[in-house]
Amino acid sequence: MDKEVIIDRVAEILKETPASMQIVKKGGDRDARFKYLARHMVEKAIAKDALILSSNEMGIAIVLRNSSSKTGFFKETIENIKLVLNVTGFKNVSTILKNQKYIKNQRPANEDYLYCWFWGISKDARGADTQVGKEMKDEFLRRAHLYNLPLYAETQTRRNTIVYQKFGFDLFHTWEREDGKTMYFMKYDPTKHEDKYTK
Repeated sequence: MDKEVIIDRVAEILKETPASMQIVKKGGDRDARFKYLARHMVEKAIAKDALILSSNEMGIAIVLRNSSSKTGFFKETIENIKLVLNVTGFKNVSTILKNQKYIKNQRPANEDYLYCWFWGISKDARGADTQVGKEMKDEFLRRAHLYNLPLYAETQTRRNTIVYQKFGFDLFHTWEREDGKTMYFMKYDPTKHEDKYTK
């Protein structure tokens, strides 16, 4: 794996992702802000063994495992300050924090679970004939069954919700945000699909 290539691919995918487009400050060198955010995400994923790549490395995901082991408060605070300085700017910090709190509150507070923080496919590898999406999906669900943990995800794109549901996810909450955006919250429960991904 070439980390810098992966970071570049994540940055390009983030530029098309509604959630990241809303938090990355506009104006100036916006490409650099997306690159900073991508680097933060990829390095965090590597540190937590949460980075998933397709066999051709064009499909990239970050699936975090929530547990009682938490990041140190000061380290997390410093990371957040750096993100404000280099990605979001100060103007929308309160709105971003409010939205992130709401999103996090849709997941269990004191239980182990898997969380799909990021999932994307580079433009050149999209389409049903590439099978990258299926390969990634199979790995997500394999991990859910391996650890016997529910897998959570959210999306602002309705068509993605339909795809998730085809994979076996349940839509358990819909949030109509103050900015007019709609967010869909999904959950995959491996105990409902015990006949799959058990190898």
